[in-house]
Amino acid sequence: MKDTYKTITKPSAEVLFKDKNSKFFGYAFPVHSEDDVKQYLESIKKQHHSARHWCYAYQIGTEEHNLLFRANDDGEPSNSAGMPIYGQIQSFEVTNVLIIVVRYFGGVKLGVSGLINAYKTSAQMAMEVSRIVTKTINKTFLVNCDYKNLNTVMRVIKERKLNIVDQKLELDCQIKLSVRLKESQEVFDTFERLHEISIKEILP
Repeated sequence: MKDTYKTITKPSAEVLFKDKNSKFFGYAFPVHSEDDVKQYLESIKKQHHSARHWCYAYQIGTEEHNLLFRANDDGEPSNSAGMPIYGQIQSFEVTNVLIIVVRYFGGVKLGVSGLINAYKTSAQMAMEVSRIVTKTINKTFLVNCDYKNLNTVMRVIKERKLNIVDQKLELDCQIKLSVRLKESQEVFDTFERLHEISIKEILP
């Protein structure tokens, strides 16, 4: 089971590609929701308010069955901008990423093949200056027990080197765990078998 993915953790530096007087500024951003996409787009449109096109593509999600992606040509000929940008997201095998390419028209038409090359190259340059990291896909569990069973729970956590996200030790004990996807079923079953201890998954 694949439980890692590649992404970026901070916005890239600005890159610039030129072709026949047209300028293409490229940017890559880490995103986790469509709201993030909207905010970055608004920010770039303010920064480049006199540009002709603000084309982009993004992909959000870490498991194949729930990926969210979109490619936008923003007035350029169909599939000449958004899809070449999205192609670079696929080529670099990253997710939770937005790439925006801003075009200032230079007075000379590039033709569809010229546009495809320009948007693809700008997106590629933005990814090349980004720091790509590998992260694990995790599930979050909440373990509940009373004080007399706390030692048992902590022993399992220590043995399995589990990551505690949060804990509340009050009248009863609540411990939130982040567990790698491929270990998650086994960890769940381990706690499920323990007497007077409950575990449930917390969905994002």
